[in-house]
Amino acid sequence: MITLDATQKVDSATRRALSDLSLSVAKCKKIVVVTGAGISCSRGIPDFRSSDGLYALVKEKYPDVVLKGRDLFDASLFRDPTSTAVFYTFIAQLKQSIDAASPGPTHDFLRLLDSKKKLLRSYTQNIDGFEARAGLLSSASHEAKSDGKGKSKLRTKQVRNVQLHGDIHRVRCRSCSAEYPCTPEHISIFMEGLPPDCPECLGRAEARIARSARTIKVGSLRPAIVLYDEPHPLGDDIGTIQSADLSRKPDMLIIMGTSLKVHGLKKLVKEFAKTVHSAGPSSSSPSKAKKWSGKVVFVNRTPPAAEWEGIIDYHVVGETDAWVGKVIEDWKKMRPSDWEIQQTLVATDGDVSMNGNFKVVISPKAMAKDTKKKPRKDEENVPPHSADMVMSTPDVTSHPAKTVFTPPLSPSKRRQGNSHYSLESSPSKRRTLPPVKKGLEDGARGLLFTKPIDVAEMGLFDDMNDMSMQSPPKARPLRAGRTRRVAA
Repeated sequence: MITLDATQKVDSATRRALSDLSLSVAKCKKIVVVTGAGISCSRGIPDFRSSDGLYALVKEKYPDVVLKGRDLFDASLFRDPTSTAVFYTFIAQLKQSIDAASPGPTHDFLRLLDSKKKLLRSYTQNIDGFEARAGLLSSASHEAKSDGKGKSKLRTKQVRNVQLHGDIHRVRCRSCSAEYPCTPEHISIFMEGLPPDCPECLGRAEARIARSARTIKVGSLRPAIVLYDEPHPLGDDIGTIQSADLSRKPDMLIIMGTSLKVHGLKKLVKEFAKTVHSAGPSSSSPSKAKKWSGKVVFVNRTPPAAEWEGIIDYHVVGETDAWVGKVIEDWKKMRPSDWEIQQTLVATDGDVSMNGNFKVVISPKAMAKDTKKKPRKDEENVPPHSADMVMSTPDVTSHPAKTVFTPPLSPSKRRQGNSHYSLESSPSKRRTLPPVKKGLEDGARGLLFTKPIDVAEMGLFDDMNDMSMQSPPKARPLRAGRTRRVAA
């Protein structure tokens, strides 16, 4: 483990090592960040274990109550009414101090990594919700809840910040597990050391009383934070998110503002560190991996325990806000192209609502798109224009349009007809005309149209000269031995 103390006078070797870490942040594309209460100390939120932390403030406010710091956030505190009242009062004061504060540079740095497409995921022990206020979709927020009918309660792909210990801005029923936003009314009741009643349980109890049924117990609301020795309500979804991030092989791990004392967090950090080291350069194959990847960086005022030797590569001593400021400064110097932003001016009726001398310029691609004639969707079965029509009255003289030579178009760009009912539209719609029969001969055509026909001359009706109604004579049968003479 290499220790880099940024609080004292920095020599050339330390300066070079810090610059290398900044370059790694600028070049890595799948960074996992694990944060603790230390990143919110600059915002006026005390941490848990320092001399001026939350545990020390509890002892000052309640000197007669003997509670260790861990006991204040242990799930067993609900067994004793006194410890429960102390817990509610303390949480109410903490909620008021958080509401009066705002996100700091470290929270903005997380949002910057996400906007630069470099943040794989953020995992935090904090319950203040500053990451969500900075712009990261957190697991405890209402927008991250899944609306589907599956087992998953979160939209795991959309969640950018995983709150390992819950959110102080929400309350949860101890009986039915219904969640609600923490309102000022809840805070006023918590300040008295009392829990508010659950609206869901109250509604069901009143409905049962209205129909003369046996009443049920009304649950009480508590802060929706995860205490020690208490299962996380979203534990299965968080495990799914962690497994997905490990499979994507992150290339850098940054740990900031935490002492790494919680067992679950220690296990999470060790698994990510192992995966990150596998993505970095090794002694067996140094050329296959990039030299800036595969680093585990720990940023905190106090050093990590001895068990982290060989797991953490760099320990940066100092405040997290100062270190992220140094990283951004070096990043802008070493890779200025990452900070170039192309601004688009949107004009409304030719007026750009921005101060300064700006004008709207259409890009060549946009101009090329505009010059192309777009086919009309309503050209089907449209009558021709009046300019193309010629009236058949004698007082109207049609003037032929001036012929303009245009180069022949390719078959794909030839203009189609106005109607798809034309004969040339498709072979299936073409009319098949019967073949024209051969005309009459000249002699026969003359008989029909020019020469008068003499019926007597042609002898067509000789057998019809006798128009009487007498029937033709019957032939007599020949007698025996006689023959009929036939005129020669």
